[in-house]
Amino acid sequence: MSSLAGKVALVTGASSGLGAAVARLFAGRGAQVFGVARDETRLSEVFAEVPGGRFTTGDIATAQACRSVVEDCAGAFGRLDILVNVAGTHRMRHTGDVTDEDWEHDLAVNLNGPFYLCRAALPHLLETGGNIVNVASIAGVEGQAYSAGYCAAKHGLVGLTRALAVEFTADRLRVNAVCPGGMLTPQVTGFTLPDGADPNLVMRVASPRGMNQPEEVASVIAFLASADASAVHGAVYLADNGKTAG
Repeated sequence: MSSLAGKVALVTGASSGLGAAVARLFAGRGAQVFGVARDETRLSEVFAEVPGGRFTTGDIATAQACRSVVEDCAGAFGRLDILVNVAGTHRMRHTGDVTDEDWEHDLAVNLNGPFYLCRAALPHLLETGGNIVNVASIAGVEGQAYSAGYCAAKHGLVGLTRALAVEFTADRLRVNAVCPGGMLTPQVTGFTLPDGADPNLVMRVASPRGMNQPEEVASVIAFLASADASAVHGAVYLADNGKTAG
């Protein structure tokens, strides 16, 4: 079991699903967790199970909000060791029906926000020799129907991870990404198909071994965030139950 004792972790999307699982697991392994999401009520419920944790509400799609979140975390705990970019959104649409606003929203939440958070966190993480774990998706390494904006953003997040890893080769900072397959989270269980969608195209994303539990992916993130993964830098981990194996 990878220890995170004494580390301070900033976790986005912490009010439900994978983000909540990460917050609980990190706290259980000794980290001090600072969570951010938009839903204060659900954050309160999650952090009732995160000993010593702190949280704030915010929309990580803007640069100013991301700067504020990072400074709130560092102010609350006096340091920052780990940034876990979990927050994301995915709504399936026919590409021809995607509006400018839809496209901008997909990129703002799934790519711009993680970049803004990475940029704001870098001074703290370079000081502590910390690390970043970006949560992309198998949509970041393959195409998915009715998901042009989501795929573009998640491919971009994988590229951002690798670019940072190369740029900071000479520093103690580590940067990695996790690409989950389907997970039993509200985003997946509550999704709807666009009218006239071909379900066979949609089911191409399914793993023959079934869906992941959020706790399973959280364990991969905890490993990458720990000293046990000290040799792992610039990696893109596929946590997809074998979906992309062949």
